[in-house]
Amino acid sequence: MSKESSIVYRTVSDVSGPLLVVEQTHDVAYNEVVKIRAPNGELLTGTVLETGHHRAVIQVFEGTSGLDTDLTSVRFTGETMRLPVSTEILGRVLDGAGNPLDKGPPLTAEDHWDIYGSPINPYARQYPRQPIQTGLSSIDGLNTLVRGQKLPIFSGSGLPHNRIAAQIVRQAKIPGEESDFAIVFGAMGITATEAQYFMDSFEETGALEHTTLFLNLANDPAIERIITPRAALTAAEYLAYTADMHVLVILTDMTNYAEALREISAARSEVPGRRGYPGYLYTDLSLIYERAGRIKGRKGTITQMPILSMPQDDMTHPIPDLTGYITEGQIIVGRGVHRRGIYPPIDPGPSLSRLMKEGIGEGMTRFDHKEIQAQLYYGYSEGRDLRDLVAVVGAEALTDRDQKYLKFADRFETEFINQGEFEDRSFEQTLDIGWNLLSDFPERELKRIDPETISWAKEQALYRPN
Repeated sequence: MSKESSIVYRTVSDVSGPLLVVEQTHDVAYNEVVKIRAPNGELLTGTVLETGHHRAVIQVFEGTSGLDTDLTSVRFTGETMRLPVSTEILGRVLDGAGNPLDKGPPLTAEDHWDIYGSPINPYARQYPRQPIQTGLSSIDGLNTLVRGQKLPIFSGSGLPHNRIAAQIVRQAKIPGEESDFAIVFGAMGITATEAQYFMDSFEETGALEHTTLFLNLANDPAIERIITPRAALTAAEYLAYTADMHVLVILTDMTNYAEALREISAARSEVPGRRGYPGYLYTDLSLIYERAGRIKGRKGTITQMPILSMPQDDMTHPIPDLTGYITEGQIIVGRGVHRRGIYPPIDPGPSLSRLMKEGIGEGMTRFDHKEIQAQLYYGYSEGRDLRDLVAVVGAEALTDRDQKYLKFADRFETEFINQGEFEDRSFEQTLDIGWNLLSDFPERELKRIDPETISWAKEQALYRPN
């Protein structure tokens, strides 16, 4: 505890929105935790957003309702916000600040870690390697998630990204290393109904046993929304770098996070940047995303799948635009695919995993993975182009070859992309489905697959040309 912790300030000069301004302060630090005594005796908590010239701007977690400039008192604790960490954090449901929501006991603490973390030394980073199996063919087969990667999911309003997130939590695993795998799920600005859906879904399927949930509801304070991903990543860092686990962090919805950041920025009267978001949005997002990775000498890894809903499905909006600069690809939840009744409505066209090549192949998924992926992409893109042509000239004008590709695009969507919400496919099953679809084509059309691989597939009865 610092020497300033015993000093009580009664010099509040302004109460504005979620902010409190205290004058005549000394030795106050950025991000320092603050205890606030309201006029009615209630004890509130806040954090320092800005300090300088003997003045501190404080964001109050519970909001400033009931506070005034005459009777409100403030004490600076001399500490930043810390999360109690241990392996017993798994299986727990917490609020956005790390307090139990599941009626369980307080968190058992082996240590208390600063939620703002420490930057990973670039020299200490290792390149992402090895896959994580999500059980979704549209990700595992076409845009494989690699340990240590940052692979966001871009969605839109009304699309089932929360169902996809829940399915990934239920199904994600590292085959053969299940005991060393954990998930940290951070939800920001969600409704009470959505929170209950996540809790029920994970508890009923047993996924909660290896998962930690951080839930920030829509009616919770904006500052807690800023804390939630940092608390989640602090838990992930402990599990990965102290408990030697491979951790998948899913954060939904980063758009709600950015909106909270904009709200606080406006309350501080900061000069707005693009579409009213603060000019430091890129830096702020990078401080979250860059906490994923692999570190030399450490067995554990942290992989991130942030989910964001694009306003008006606009990929040039600042949030997806800046996210794309920081991360290594994107999974696109497509509205057109959704309208055709496909679940999960992941659009392979604009989706991309830039690190996929480091997580597939012999000894990781299967030796034929890259060739199958390339051929499936080619066939699907040909079929989609032909759909546009049919709309102009009609299906009767197509050649027999064109008809095959048109049929393939339909089958690819209904048999490969489409799968049940509780259907968990292995890498092997996904690749076998791919060979089954390619059996519609004669061997001469499989130009992206090595002839030796085709011969192997025939021997295994995977490729059976019609």
